[in-house]
Formats: sequence, structure tokens, C-alpha cells
Amino acid sequence: MATDPQWMPTEADVRAATITDFSAFVAQRHGLPVDDYRTLWRWSVSDPSAFWQDIWDYFGFQSATEPGPALADDSMPGAVWFPGATLNYVDQVFRNARADRPAIVYAGEGVPDRIIGWDELRTRVSALAATLRENGIGVGDRVVGYLPNIPEAVIAFLATASLGAVWAACGQDYSAPAALDRLGQLEPKALIAADGYRFGGKEHDRLEAVSHLRDGLPCLALTVVVPNLGKPTAAGVAVDSVAAVDSVVDSVATVDSVVDSVATVDNVVSWAQATDRDEALESVAVPFEHPLWVVFSSGTTGPPKGIVHGHGGVLLEHVKSMALQLDIGREDTLFWYTSPSWMMWNFQTAGLLVGSTIVCYDGSPSYPRPDTLWSLVSRLRVTVVGTSPAYVLACTKAGVVPVGEHDLSSLRAVGITGSTLPAESSLWLSENVGRSVPVMCITGGTDVVSAFIGGARNVPVWPGELSAPCLGVAVDAFDESGKSVRDEVGELVITAPTSSMPVSFWNDPDGKRYREAYFDLIPGVWRHGDWITITDRGTVLMHGRSDSTLNRNGIRMGSADIYQVVEKIPEIAEALVVGVDLADGRYWMPLFVVPVIGAEVDEDLRGRIRLTIREQVSPRHVPDDIIVAPGIPHTRTGKKLEVPLKRILQGADAHRTVDRAAVDNPDLLDWFVRCRR
Repeated sequence: MATDPQWMPTEADVRAATITDFSAFVAQRHGLPVDDYRTLWRWSVSDPSAFWQDIWDYFGFQSATEPGPALADDSMPGAVWFPGATLNYVDQVFRNARADRPAIVYAGEGVPDRIIGWDELRTRVSALAATLRENGIGVGDRVVGYLPNIPEAVIAFLATASLGAVWAACGQDYSAPAALDRLGQLEPKALIAADGYRFGGKEHDRLEAVSHLRDGLPCLALTVVVPNLGKPTAAGVAVDSVAAVDSVVDSVATVDSVVDSVATVDNVVSWAQATDRDEALESVAVPFEHPLWVVFSSGTTGPPKGIVHGHGGVLLEHVKSMALQLDIGREDTLFWYTSPSWMMWNFQTAGLLVGSTIVCYDGSPSYPRPDTLWSLVSRLRVTVVGTSPAYVLACTKAGVVPVGEHDLSSLRAVGITGSTLPAESSLWLSENVGRSVPVMCITGGTDVVSAFIGGARNVPVWPGELSAPCLGVAVDAFDESGKSVRDEVGELVITAPTSSMPVSFWNDPDGKRYREAYFDLIPGVWRHGDWITITDRGTVLMHGRSDSTLNRNGIRMGSADIYQVVEKIPEIAEALVVGVDLADGRYWMPLFVVPVIGAEVDEDLRGRIRLTIREQVSPRHVPDDIIVAPGIPHTRTGKKLEVPLKRILQGADAHRTVDRAAVDNPDLLDWFVRCRR
């Protein structure tokens, strides 16, 4: 562990932070000395009912009916929050409407930026909601999106939520079969789909995939086509399967440049047709736990799980996360590089709940240059940006110096999620983005569509460590006997309910799959599936997934510890390690490495890899073999397929082990099958 923090909050940081004002609110209301983060956190998990009531009152949430106590039943699973409350996510969004700042800024590869003001956002949401309503869509019905990260995705979600309908989406990098595996479970009544997306200098036409989706969703009453690429209907796509777009301007700068008169075929309409009308926004007040959206697990080892979250729980958790953990408010511009397939899209959309401007970006963060993301931060005057450890590492290896090439003076924080950020990468951000800019690493997941552990404006940042458990989240580390441990590796557990735990899993009427996912190992305690170390100063070290734990001679080890040191070697682009139990009882721990272009993995490099692991992790982490691989397969949200590849190497049938449609490069699976043989 590092001995010194890389960032310390100044007195001005602490004084200006929303969490400081909230602490004063708590202190005055309860007579408690909560003038530092650790004390406030301990109180928030020791009295969760009082904490979440204070969140409700401090941020001024409103219910159409009189709510009961904040936490009427603290069972896990089965907690009951604010019984009797009725509200709508969308009402909180438009409480922040203003004329002097944008609601959404859109940026994409090779197209002009587009500004969506709060009035335009409300108008589009109201109009689309009216179109959906006219097509029979109402409370409890499902609306699904097959969309890139464009403003229309946000508008479609808000319109759906305003009706009390349920939203779900996939990014367009998913094939039609992979999208159907997810969205088809919901039997949706409406589909909002784009004609394509941009990435890496190319336009990817998706009209044929939209046609396949419609064929696989016979329950649809309406399809709305968004002209993101602004091209005529692709050749070979049946006219009756997508809108016959007869007059599309070749160069589309805004959605409105598509003519209003578009043929309507088989309940398919253009975006302009669905949103170009004057309607009042009529939100439906729904119970606190009423489904807001369904988000999906990666689904690599079986059918994707549909995880259902409620309006009220998401509202409380996301406003808390935005305002108190990330210190985002009405003067901020939030840009998290994400996709509608990933829960971070839902998380970024929450910036609207606190009145900030959010950025929707359709493209690659490293095209046409490795520093494209930092260029966007500069041009759009972003105050909080979120990215991944992989992107930071790519910038490091490309020799990018963002602060030397771009004006990053607007930037107040860098958020990191997706995997563990090595200490070297964290320090690189301080040196090359700004010493006054805190690096806020967060971890949580699709399960709670938020973070369990993160940072705050009044907490120091230590390289390679997550700063603190989030408020209201009773994080602990348990050893194999279920005992709480400090300064040693344990299972990440949550010992008290938090507001955005799932309402349910989709198509799980008796809750069996839900209980098995989190509560079977330790009844009444949420087991998340990560190895962590909680330090004596309250920070947290991440060691990787506990279901992919390396277990050599009875000693458990985390794969993340190996990746952190191997992937900083200049010649290595990426690595994957698994522990394989062989039929003869032996334990085989190979390390697969992908070299950077032009590098050769010879015996000298293998020796350096082994020495690096031995010296910087431990001798027991040194692999049995170092094998050159053409690439590492991931889920479409970027997670390495450690468990499925381990099973394949143990002899499992690859077709039964992995859903190829859920893998970013499924051809790589065939290479691992050949490697096993």
C-alpha cells in the first residue's frame, strides 16, 4: 500500500462540497458530530432508516401520497422502502429545468456537436410519451431501445418512465440475436431503434439488424426509427420491416433535418414523426418500488439475467451518488464514456437528476487519436469525466500527455470504473491530467446500477485504492468463516439493505434466482462475488472476482493483482490468467499474454514477466506457463471471460459454456478451444 495520498482535499474543496452541507444538515437534525466522512458513513449504515429519510428530505423528494417510514422492513432480500409513496423519476429530472445551460450535449465522430436545452428535452419527451400512449403503451408495459449513446436514447427512456412503462436497451454493437436474448424476454410493445452508429472512423449501418429485431418481437405495437446516420434505407432491407424513409437529407446535422413526411408502414414511424408535436408532460405517479428499467447481466454463461430496479430506489441512490459522492451539481458537465448496454449509461443519465449537463458521445475514445477523450473534455468544458483503466493504460503506452496538449482547466474529477486501476495508472493521471484533480475509482455493478465503494470530495485519494465505502452502503469483508476482517483478503459483502438493490429479477416470480445470486452463501447478507481488502485507514483494495479466484496449494489469490503488474510492461497489451483443475488432480495456472503490435514474446520477455510478478506481487503468483494469445475475449462491457475460459480449458463444451453473441470477439473462443486440445 502507498504511504502517502496522491490527492488531498483543500479547505476550499471541503467547504464547497455538497457533502459538507449535507453533514451539517444531519448534525443539526440529529445532534450528531459527523464532521468527517468516516463518521458520517458509520452513522449512515448504523441507522439506515434515518440516513435515507435525510436523503429524501435534504434533496426535497416529493410524493403524490403520504409516504411511510424510510425503511419499514430491513430484511434482505425483501426490504420495504417508503411504503405508500408514489412518485416518478421524470418529475425529479424536470424540477431542474433551466434556460441558461444545456441538458444534453451530443458529440460524435465526424459530425457537429448538438445542444439540447431543457425546454427542447421536455418537448421531445412529452411528444414521444404521447405517441407511445396513443399506441396503447402505459403503466407496466415495456419499451426497448436498440440505440447508440445519443440524446434520443435519453429522451426515449424519459418518455417511457413518465408513463410508468419499463425501459430496457442494448447498444448497437450487439448483434440482433444477442439483443433479442435480452430484450425479447420482456415482450416489449415498442422499439426505439437507430439506423446505425459511428465507431473508429466508420459508420455501421444497423437497419438490417433492426429488421431482424422486429421479426423476433411479434408483440410490438410501434417502432420508431432514429436517423442517426441520416442515410436512406439500406439496400436489401424489406420496406415493410423498417420505415420507408423517402426523403432524407444526405448530411444530417440535427434530428430535425429529416423531413417530417415519412411513410408509415406496419406501425413504423420516423423519430421526427413521433416527437414533432406540442404536448404537455403528464407523468404518472407510481409506487416507490414500481419498475423503472431492466438492466441485464453480461450473460456469457447462460441467458442474461434481467435485473429490475424501482423508481424510488434509483432516485435516492443516484441523487446521493451524483451529489454527495461525485459532488456533481447544477454547474457541472458530466461525460462518462459508456454505451446503453452498460449500467454506466443509466448512471450518467442520473446527472440530469441534479441539474447537470450530460454528454452523449457516439464514437471511439481513441479515434482518430489516442487522446480523443481528453480533446472532448477540453472542447465541451467537461467538469467530471469517467473512463476505464484500459483507456488510461492505452494513453500511457501511447505517450499521451493530456494536460500538455489540451486545456483541462474545467476538469474537477476523473471517475474510473470497469476494473481495478493500478497505482501506476492512478499516479499517471495526477501527473498528466492534473495534480488538483482527484481520481475517484468506483466499484459496484449492474446489480445495484451504482457503486458500493468510491470516493467523495472530502476524502483523500490513495494510488491503487478506492477511497471509501459509499454512504448508506454497509460494506464489509468476510473470511471463509463469515468473520469480518481488516487488512486481509475477504469476500465483499453488504450487511444491510441499500435503496437500489434489485426489486426483482425478470421472470423470477418466486425470487429463487434472486436469492441464489446474492444470499445463498450467507443468508441475510449480500455476497457480491469480489475479493477485497479493507485497510485500517478505511480504503479498499480490489483483487478480482471471487468466482475466478486462483487457488494454488490452498492459497487464494486475485487475478487483478497479476494484471496490474503485467499489463504495465510496455510489450504487453493485455493479459489473462486462470487456474485450471486438471483431471489428474494437478493445478495448472497459465498466463495468456497479448503483445503490442511489433513486439515478440521471446524467452527474455517471459523471464521479465516472471521476475516482475515475483518481485511486485509474490512468488506464488508466478504462472506455470506464459502463452501468447491473439487476443483476450471480453463481455461487451469489457470484462475478461475468466470463468468461461477456465471451464473451456478444463474440458467443458464451449457452446454450452459461453453465449458467443455476448462476447466482443467470439472467434477468440475457438483459439482457446484449440489451445486446450
